[in-house]
Amino acid sequence: VKLLGQIISSSNVIFLTQVEDEDLRALAVYKPRQGERPLWDFPAGTLYLREAAAYLVSRALGWPRVPPTVLRAGPYGPGAFQLYIDADPEANYFTLRQERLADLLPVAAFDVLLNNADRKGGHLLLDRRNRIWAIDNALTFHPEPKLRTVIWDFAGEPVPDEYLTDLHRLEEQITCDHPLRRALDDLLAESEIAALLDRLAKLLKSAVCPLPDPTRRQVPWPIV
Repeated sequence: VKLLGQIISSSNVIFLTQVEDEDLRALAVYKPRQGERPLWDFPAGTLYLREAAAYLVSRALGWPRVPPTVLRAGPYGPGAFQLYIDADPEANYFTLRQERLADLLPVAAFDVLLNNADRKGGHLLLDRRNRIWAIDNALTFHPEPKLRTVIWDFAGEPVPDEYLTDLHRLEEQITCDHPLRRALDDLLAESEIAALLDRLAKLLKSAVCPLPDPTRRQVPWPIV
């Protein structure tokens, strides 16, 4: 791992790195545990684990696109390494919703499932092949309701059948002795997995994207 520089736009200390393994070479964003800013409502030193858990859930579902994320020891200790996405710097949720709104539904459903407390507009990337990626998935899996997102476009709308099929498959994998469940057991607290299953069951039963809770703050700050 070679550090190329610090990404100063993040609230936590993260780095752009070059990762090499024999003939494999790639850029990755390194999020070390010791660079995490303490939060009052999330256990200290767990954000990098949540990034990895979010990737595993997205991979199991097949949506949305979350850059491959692994846990490794880096120059500043253990952390998450996430594949760097070469993205259009002008694109974000607020530009994408004008022409690609339907493509944002997987992200909206994913955030409901993971209880994402921080889905900002800039957390959606558009790569050079016009694919949308969802990054910065650290504030997720809290057992208490925390959903704060800019993507409320689908509130009250049905979840398409193809997504429900994927959610049923995910439920089966988490409720049995499956590699995904074993991996999540290593990354999340038991109460967080129980809350994930509860949200999953509710989403499958309603088959509708939930409405915002008027008693809680509904969007992150800042929104970009």
